[in-house]
Amino acid sequence: MAVFMHSIWQVLLELAPWLLVGSLVAGLLHVLLPVGFLQRQLSGSLGIFKAVGLGVPLPLCSCAVIPVGLSLKQGGASNGATVAFLISTPQTGVDSVLVSAAFLGWPFALFKVASAAVTGLLGGWWTDLERQSSLSVVTAENYPPTEPVNRWAAGIEHSLELLRSIWRWLLLGVVVSAAIEAFVPTGALSGFTGRNDFVAMLVTLVIAMPLYICATASVPIAAALVASGLPVGAALVFLMAGPATNVATIGAVYRTLGRRALAIYLSTVLLGSIACGWLFGFVIDGEATDVNHMHAAPAWWSVASAVVLLAIVSWFALQDVRRRMSPAAAVNSKGSCCE
Repeated sequence: MAVFMHSIWQVLLELAPWLLVGSLVAGLLHVLLPVGFLQRQLSGSLGIFKAVGLGVPLPLCSCAVIPVGLSLKQGGASNGATVAFLISTPQTGVDSVLVSAAFLGWPFALFKVASAAVTGLLGGWWTDLERQSSLSVVTAENYPPTEPVNRWAAGIEHSLELLRSIWRWLLLGVVVSAAIEAFVPTGALSGFTGRNDFVAMLVTLVIAMPLYICATASVPIAAALVASGLPVGAALVFLMAGPATNVATIGAVYRTLGRRALAIYLSTVLLGSIACGWLFGFVIDGEATDVNHMHAAPAWWSVASAVVLLAIVSWFALQDVRRRMSPAAAVNSKGSCCE
């Protein structure tokens, strides 16, 4: 148990600084972008490019991206731009890129960004080429941002809301990562190498598809699996297909854009993740990928960040317990896919 708790602390030391920095950047993006900016930009011939360019850095999880995507469609975005946004956005984000770089190195992180962008573009173009796609639109609730009196306060509030939406999955990712590092012997998954790389990617794809996997919180799990011998290409499949596919997102795409657009969406994510995982081995030496685990004395800012993150998560947990103890808890918790 002592080894397990030590591993949890080590993962937190590595994860916390980058997660907090990425969340603060997300808060700034939220308050600095003009009201209605996304809706105005995601239409026309360049809508798909703009959707990917704006979606890749936005730190929205699979659940958070659904209302945004629906509101974009209502605001005039094309089917292709909407699909491109829904594919590329949950795969990555400012916080996810920083955390991926911390755990798996910058080459891996940048390749993951490029993979998200390419699959988003391909899915958007394919959707627009499919002229017979359903154009039905469901009613989506819009949440137009208000003009904040204090932009810094509003940005911090949004950063906290982002962390609130993923804190449970964040804890799960930390615990699973620590368990793998503590209890799975080094090289235990080395059987998935060489000729078995493709098999490993397929198995990883089947496991990741139905799960809700946060692009940021799942990075420590992927790093721990790589350290245990899983091919880096399979870890890339896990971090691409997992965040972009889950029951809630699949249902939203079907209701908003129709059956054919959904087929294109799933085909692009599944085939694209396998292709990118396979291509990774030719572009970047997987064996040279850095899998960082902190063993030396941690820097003061890592310790401070870990303490701050633990305090924030503890506060969220306490609020959740209080809310669930209230009579209206069951009603308020319905319909939230991130809860």
